[in-house]
Amino acid sequence: MAARSRAPLAIGAALAGGIGYYLYAAGGSPRAAEKKFESDAHHVAAKIKGELPQRTTNVEESARKIGQDVGAKVDHAIDVVNRDVSKAKSEAESYAKAAKSDALRKIDEFDRKVEDTAAKSKSYLSSWFGGSK
Repeated sequence: MAARSRAPLAIGAALAGGIGYYLYAAGGSPRAAEKKFESDAHHVAAKIKGELPQRTTNVEESARKIGQDVGAKVDHAIDVVNRDVSKAKSEAESYAKAAKSDALRKIDEFDRKVEDTAAKSKSYLSSWFGGSK
């Protein structure tokens, strides 16, 4: 013989016991037992619903905390980006100043060479055409 599940028997016994309890409490009146059962069911449902707002509050608090954490991380990331941009900007400005200074120095060197060469050429040409004897 195969072993049979005893779950249906246990469920049936519990159901019969519940029906018996409500009939006994109502004095044997099926209508009164039904009203008592509905009242108890409504009471249990109200109690469960009464506990749900607390869970909702906890969920709201958790969501608020998560939102604050995410907001703090976003703010930190923005600060890091701003700091990096500021650093890059100052480095670029420094590089631009150095490049400008270098360019001006080279221009001055070129001007001096041109002036020196022009002065030498002038003195050379003057010596040909009767400059100082």
